[in-house]
Amino acid sequence: MYDPTVFENLKVAFENHVYDLDNLERTISILNRTDQLDLAVMSRKFSIQFSLVSHPAVSVEIALNSSLQELADEILEAKGTEPGCLLSLRVLINVQDMDTQCEQVENIIQTIWENDIEYRQTLSFHYGQTEPGFLNTVEIDFKPKLTEEHMGEIGEFLQHVLEMLVRISEI
Repeated sequence: MYDPTVFENLKVAFENHVYDLDNLERTISILNRTDQLDLAVMSRKFSIQFSLVSHPAVSVEIALNSSLQELADEILEAKGTEPGCLLSLRVLINVQDMDTQCEQVENIIQTIWENDIEYRQTLSFHYGQTEPGFLNTVEIDFKPKLTEEHMGEIGEFLQHVLEMLVRISEI
């Protein structure tokens, strides 16, 4: 009998919560969704990107990643391992005053996520663009792996993501 992997279970749980926010609560609009299997390294990646209905200029992508090692440890029931997934966020926001706004974004991230994350902000622009400003891509990687024990925390996690989007949108 087929037993879904940790990755599959977490993916479905995230999908359910996010689609409820879109279809039932109508607080977000889903912009993109990917479900990838990289055959070269046998890794899995699921991501879903959305923005707030009330603040569409800022978007976030939630990504779950699982490596071949994680999958092998789970299927082979390797002793001393706890199979899980890596969780990350990618926030896209346009900024005009990079020094001030990037510092404000940093403060919001540190306030909401506190510890156990690594983050970076990368500013970019298109050569020849006529409008002022930069695209700020904020990447947040959560250090602890996600396991099935975290399933009950997904709703609360998404509420923090929504709070972060609202606060960043107000910058």
